[in-house]
Amino acid sequence: MQYRSTRGGSPAVTFSEALLAGLAPDGGLYVPTEWPRLAPEDFVSGASLPEIAHTLISPFAAGDVLAAALGDITADACNFPAPLVPVGEAGYSVLELFHGPTAAFKDFGARFLAASLARLRPAGVRPLEILVAASGDTGGAVAAAFHRRPGIRVAVLFPEGLVSPAQEQQLTCWGDNVRAFAVQGSFDDCQRLVKAAFVDPALRRELDLSSANSINLGRLLPQAAYHAATALAVWRREGRPASFVIPSGNLGNALACIWARHVGLPIGEIVLAHNANRTVPDYLSGQPWQPRRSIATLASAMDVGDPSNMERLQALYPQFATLQAAVTGDVVDDAAIRRRITADHAAYGRIWCPHTATAAEVMARMPAARKAGSAWVIVATAHPAKFREIVEPLIGCAVPIPASLARLHERPTSKEPLAPQLDALRRALLATAHTAGAPT
Repeated sequence: MQYRSTRGGSPAVTFSEALLAGLAPDGGLYVPTEWPRLAPEDFVSGASLPEIAHTLISPFAAGDVLAAALGDITADACNFPAPLVPVGEAGYSVLELFHGPTAAFKDFGARFLAASLARLRPAGVRPLEILVAASGDTGGAVAAAFHRRPGIRVAVLFPEGLVSPAQEQQLTCWGDNVRAFAVQGSFDDCQRLVKAAFVDPALRRELDLSSANSINLGRLLPQAAYHAATALAVWRREGRPASFVIPSGNLGNALACIWARHVGLPIGEIVLAHNANRTVPDYLSGQPWQPRRSIATLASAMDVGDPSNMERLQALYPQFATLQAAVTGDVVDDAAIRRRITADHAAYGRIWCPHTATAAEVMARMPAARKAGSAWVIVATAHPAKFREIVEPLIGCAVPIPASLARLHERPTSKEPLAPQLDALRRALLATAHTAGAPT
């Protein structure tokens, strides 16, 4: 299996090379040169999530140096549950993806990527430099997954003042081989800096760069696995496809679900639930593609005005009419997020984070006839304890804090201010370019 750039200006690479590079040299994102095909019967009935991930990802790593280790990698990455839980009398279920080390869905992909890259770095070479732009949950998940991995260093860029206090704690509490940069700008500025770094000649010459954002193939495929596992469970229980409403920002999680459907998993509709950053829903409604500055909202991890993975979505569906038929989108503003958190706690006893509330709101708006056509699942992307200052006043009680988050809140923090210019990032990274690698 080989991978090409969405922009067509770079040579094809192997699975491992795509993971190590993160972004293609021409600035594009890696996609398969050909797509594997899978069917429900290819997955053993009763298989665990790591086993399903192994079966799903194996064709994507066929012939690669990582292929033999893939079972161990998926066991490392997916060693916590992703339960599908009915929501009272609401007529849908919720896929809970917040039971990992940092209580967010990004733990799956970050751990897969860390376990993979650790196996690809031989001893004695200069450190691998992981750059990641974080609008909230990404940075914490990546930092946790790569913390103290030998031979790997991490630079997390997050928008100063535009993440929740709990998210900032998780971004900045690591030290050792993890540096946190508080960028004086938006998430789009952070993402722009990371992309610019990958094509900067000075940085490419001096550093071995890779990315842990959802632009990296190693983040997407493990996320496809839990969508696949959910779809298989619904198919075997009900004999019909699962349809998903997915909180969406940079489109990584949604694209993972789309890829799972594309290779043959029994998945029906896919609906993108966006906050007030409506670039994608506007485009899907027929307006010209127009990236824009992001808007700060309660669902801060989705505050993305120029989502990177749209390139992969357009590569999969080059005809706009086909893209419109493949996925739909809706917009949920902050007022609706607040109302949905309050209403669903009162009606079902569920406590949503602001991101999950966007999916719950889209689900609540859906006409009954559309709901009846499939087994609907909303995706809970983060634990509400990460947003206590928003959620608790709305529901009138305390949000229980998972033990994993409580431990992180006890750690000291450190962050470095960074101007939103490539020169500033280049200076910061090259200042420690040739020092020792990560501690063991």
